[in-house]
Amino acid sequence: MNYETTVNLDGSDGQTVLLDEAETEARRKKRVMIIAAIGAVLALVAYFAFATGGEEADFAPRTGQVPVVSVISPGKGTIEGIINATGTLAARRELPVGSVGEGGRVISVPVDAGQWVSAGQVLAVIDRSVQVQQTAGQAAQLQVAKADAELAQSNLDRALQLVERGFISKADIDRLTATRNAAIARVRVAEASLGERQARNAQLNIVAPAAGLLLERNVEPGQTVNSGSGVLFSIAKGGEMELLANLGESDLAVVSVGSPAQVTPAGTGKSFTGQIWQKAPVIDLQTRQGTARIALAYAPELHPGGFATTVIKSGTIVAPMLPESAIMSDAKGAYVFIVDKDNKVVRRAIKTGEVTARGIAVVEGITGDEKIVARAGGFLTEGETVKPTAVKN
Repeated sequence: MNYETTVNLDGSDGQTVLLDEAETEARRKKRVMIIAAIGAVLALVAYFAFATGGEEADFAPRTGQVPVVSVISPGKGTIEGIINATGTLAARRELPVGSVGEGGRVISVPVDAGQWVSAGQVLAVIDRSVQVQQTAGQAAQLQVAKADAELAQSNLDRALQLVERGFISKADIDRLTATRNAAIARVRVAEASLGERQARNAQLNIVAPAAGLLLERNVEPGQTVNSGSGVLFSIAKGGEMELLANLGESDLAVVSVGSPAQVTPAGTGKSFTGQIWQKAPVIDLQTRQGTARIALAYAPELHPGGFATTVIKSGTIVAPMLPESAIMSDAKGAYVFIVDKDNKVVRRAIKTGEVTARGIAVVEGITGDEKIVARAGGFLTEGETVKPTAVKN
């Protein structure tokens, strides 16, 4: 039996306390079990850390032994280049229409924004009551000039008949001929004046220069307009639209005229097919971006001035594809670790390209046939000897 003796501070005799042997034994067994459990955990950790068998190990350093690393040989594959961009929708050919004549008071506007108009269709009618009277006056003057010309011609014809009889001198004939010619010239002047007046009247009405979708109407009946009134109507020629996509310098260099694109306007779930019809010849000095103009056919969901996203296909390339875990970078740039024929780790600088769901394309630095460390390259040092284990790419 076990005993514990306590001594009181006041000097009295100590009291002996008897402890149950079963309780003491239970405590001892509990400590043993805890120590055994800790040992088992440490054994499992050591097994998974240093075991070389079983399935692949990303990186298994072992004291005094060669570490095991996972390597891949990706080969080469065809990668379709994709560029994502944003931009603003606009009319591909926007035609501003204003008053080109002497103007006047608008008496009617038979069209409204959103309507389709045809070439030559009247968009606004200008009051022409004064101009009509002026035209009538010009027409009357023309008739007077023609009458004078006919009279001058008749006088000349009679005089020519009298010359042979000696009643009219040669000088009289010359005078009558000049009078006739002047009368004919006045007829031509009157005709030109009447034509000018008629042309001015034709310009009073504001007409559509081409067929298309009317985007803006900035005039109302009763308004006075003239050549200085600015843009009164705006027309999208043929209803054609475009997306002004903003691209970085590198992306703009990759795409070409004719490259297909999918455009999705904001607020809609629909995408529209278009293609690049023009690339910006200059780069913005502030944003370092250029504009790719993507032509689009008319659709009700395409609103000029609206925001849209686009996915542009920039062609295909043939290159190795690596997982993100295999690519590392530092101050010198992107690189991978390659295991050479002597199973030593070699650093290889690379240049990355397109990022896809399958991985990252490597356009420079490797051929795809090398043994490339797939993961845990950050734990390796160049020149270190390793044991490569091939894994599926």
